[in-house]
Amino acid sequence: MGIWRFLKARPVVQVSLEEFAELHKAGCLVVDVRETHEYTRGHVPGATSIPLSQLARRAHELPTDSTISVICASGHRSRIAARMLGSAGVDARSVSGGTAAWAHRKLPLVRGAKPR
Repeated sequence: MGIWRFLKARPVVQVSLEEFAELHKAGCLVVDVRETHEYTRGHVPGATSIPLSQLARRAHELPTDSTISVICASGHRSRIAARMLGSAGVDARSVSGGTAAWAHRKLPLVRGAKPR
């Protein structure tokens, strides 16, 4: 993806942790953009691991006909990822607060699972 295409992408839509929890309960697609070692230490149940460093070359793996919730540790990388995906035609939302906020609220985490 070229830098101009990235910079011209739509503004990133962010969802609050509360909104994300409802979307997650309803079965939304979740992409975790943290590195593999972070993902295996604890991730949102059902999240697919695509590290930010691999996202540009793996974006084609994601559907363009549904909304994707993108999560990272705190919300920074997920904003970058959502912007990248948006410029590739994917409807992606960044989860504010990330996995840290999810864990802080004592919501379920899966530990030790290999990335899928």
